[in-house]
Amino acid sequence: MDLKPTKPLSGFIELLPAQQRCFDECVRRMQNVLRTAGFEYLDLPAIERAEVLTDKDNWDEIETQMYLFQKGDTKMGLRYEGTVGLARYVAGHLNDLVFPFRATQFSKRYRGERQQRGRYREFYQMDMDIMGIDNLSENYDAEIISVIGRALDSVREFIGENCVHIGSRPYWNALFAYLGFDDAQKKNIFILIDKKDKLTDTDFADALHEALNDDNAESQILSVFTDGYEKFKNKSEQLDEAISQLTEFMNTLKSFGVKNAVIDLSITRGLAYYTGLVFEFKLLSHPELGTAAGGGRYANLTAKFSKTKIVGVGAAIGFSRMFVALLESGAIDLTQFMQPVTVAVLIMGNQNLSYACNVLNTLRDAGVSSVAYLDADKKFKNQIEYANKINAGFCVIIGDDERESQMLTVKDMCLGEQQKLTIADTIKLFQGK
Repeated sequence: MDLKPTKPLSGFIELLPAQQRCFDECVRRMQNVLRTAGFEYLDLPAIERAEVLTDKDNWDEIETQMYLFQKGDTKMGLRYEGTVGLARYVAGHLNDLVFPFRATQFSKRYRGERQQRGRYREFYQMDMDIMGIDNLSENYDAEIISVIGRALDSVREFIGENCVHIGSRPYWNALFAYLGFDDAQKKNIFILIDKKDKLTDTDFADALHEALNDDNAESQILSVFTDGYEKFKNKSEQLDEAISQLTEFMNTLKSFGVKNAVIDLSITRGLAYYTGLVFEFKLLSHPELGTAAGGGRYANLTAKFSKTKIVGVGAAIGFSRMFVALLESGAIDLTQFMQPVTVAVLIMGNQNLSYACNVLNTLRDAGVSSVAYLDADKKFKNQIEYANKINAGFCVIIGDDERESQMLTVKDMCLGEQQKLTIADTIKLFQGK
């Protein structure tokens, strides 16, 4: 019989135990930051009705790369991001939630796209949103940036320092109105600005010229990046309002203790989604990764589910993409995650199994991570080799003498020293490590 493949499907991630322990520790730290900031953790369904995920009835015409399937008469799909499920949830529980409502999700997402470096078909993403009914102060935009910064700082030892780039959709809308652009021109230039960081200055200028063929408009747009956003002060009421918004927002960020923020008007994000200020976090030591986290303000989250207007600010940390890329590059030191247990309990003969199990349970009750080698008939050489392979810090060796004396032989695997201790003293020794 031919053996079946052991390699996962392309675009799906599998981690080795030490990598998984590091991954889990990063998640724990970041989620703790969100908990202390009052975000409610939501564990929403991975499968939604197809009509929730897309407005299109003809599946052959669906352009987004979703996993869709049908059971009976019900068309369904795997979630490809967290916002749609959140919108459905909030609309369905409007009377049960207190606004402003803070929500966070950490879950797997699924996209049926061609696998390439840094993009996966199954991946974890960490979302956070603050939502209000009808309106929401921009102070919450500053707070969510502060919280993301704290979350990334909690795993600084693995990912390094970060900075946040602030963009403004209202600023560009005001400038385009001032320059007299029509809707098609606005869309084309927005898309071009969004690609600016991937182009040289010359290529960007050439692309602008091709799109506009208007020397004055082209020079005005280019001057935003060379002379700064305040260059257009007193040009129009709409521009003055957008400029004032940006300036005040940067001051609010300082109030939250955010010191690593810069204005970067090449940040536009989700053209059909975000309506206000937008932002992206970059890792200073790993610029090749691009955006580590990003988000912005949206005007009406639940429009397709409810007549109640929900506005808010949302963001996501591309956790899998960032983590796996840093693992593959060797940037993350896994040394501290190579020791999964504190102690290996070695049992010299089945006649000592009952006493050994009692010791094992006592250690675990005391919070000491412990693993027993339960093939008690195996030689000591086999058992100690196992303890070495799992990188146990200590071994508790239980033979006839230990059972009869109700003592334990404790071996320090690093120093090679061993001593006889009571179970109480053994626990004190391990808890001090």
